[in-house]
Amino acid sequence: MPTSLPPFDLDLLRTFVAIVDNGGFTRAAERVGRTQSTVSLQIKKLEENLKRRVFTREPGRELQLTPDGEILLTYARQILRLGDEARSRLMEPDVAGRVRLGTPEDFATVHLPEVLARFARAHPRVALEVNCDFTVNLLDGFSKGQYDLVLFKRELQSGAGGIGVWKEVLVWAGSPRLLLDRNEQLPLVLAPAPDVYRKAALGALDRAARPWRITYTSPSLAGLQAAVKAGLGVTVLPKEMVSAGLHILGGEQSLPDLPDSEIVLYRAAGTLPRAAEALAQHITSSLESSGQSIL
Repeated sequence: MPTSLPPFDLDLLRTFVAIVDNGGFTRAAERVGRTQSTVSLQIKKLEENLKRRVFTREPGRELQLTPDGEILLTYARQILRLGDEARSRLMEPDVAGRVRLGTPEDFATVHLPEVLARFARAHPRVALEVNCDFTVNLLDGFSKGQYDLVLFKRELQSGAGGIGVWKEVLVWAGSPRLLLDRNEQLPLVLAPAPDVYRKAALGALDRAARPWRITYTSPSLAGLQAAVKAGLGVTVLPKEMVSAGLHILGGEQSLPDLPDSEIVLYRAAGTLPRAAEALAQHITSSLESSGQSIL
C-alpha cells in the first residue's frame, strides 16, 4: 500500500507560524519574502490538505486561530525546530571551531539554554565560549573584537542596525506582601546603571511625575527577584520572566506604562567563520520559531 504523505510541508508551516507571530498576512508576507496573495494561497493549501480551518476570518475583527489552528501551532513550532536541527546536522556536518558569544545574563538563563543545546548537538565540533554581562560592557567588548556575535538589549526601535531577534514586553512586578501607598515614593529594586530596564523604569516614572526611591540594587536577575519576593520593592521585568511569587502590577497602583525593549544580534564585521555563521543562523531561526521573535 502507498504510504500517505503528511498534509503539509515545512514551507507551509513556516508561513503559518509567520502569520501568527507577525499578527497578519501582510507583515508575514514581508517576513517570508513573498507576496500577500502567495501567503494566502499557502494557507488555503494548508487548510485544504488538513481539511480543517486554521484561522477565523471575520470582517472587521483581528485574525484569530481556530482550535485546530492552536493545536497545529504547537506542533508546527516543534517540527520547524527539528527540521532546522536536522538540516544543520546533515548539511553542515564538518563545521568546527570556536565561537565567542556575548549575551545578557537573564536572556541567556531563560531563553538560550535549549537553543544552544540544540546547536551543540547539531555541531559537536564547535566550541562555544559564552560570556554574560551588561549591554554596555557587551558592546564595548564587541567593539574591541572580543566577540564573534553579541546579543544585547535596547529600547524597541527600527532602522537602528543589528538583527532584532526577540521582543520584550516590559511590566512592573511586585510581591503580594508589598503594600504600595500612592502618596509615598515608589520603592524600586533595580540593576545598576546603565541597565535598560532601569532606564525604562525611571524614565516612565519621571514622565508620570511619580516619585521613587531605589531600595535595592543587584546585577543578578536571581538577586533582584529574591529582593522583590521579599517585599523590598517593585522591579521591571519582561512579562515572560515574572516568576512564581510575583505578580504583574499596573494602573491600580498608579504605575505608568513601560516601553517595550528588544534583544538584538550583532555580527562581527567582515566574513564570519563558518561556525559563527552557523550559530547566528541557528539563533535567529530558533527564536523565530519560538513565538516572540521580531524578525
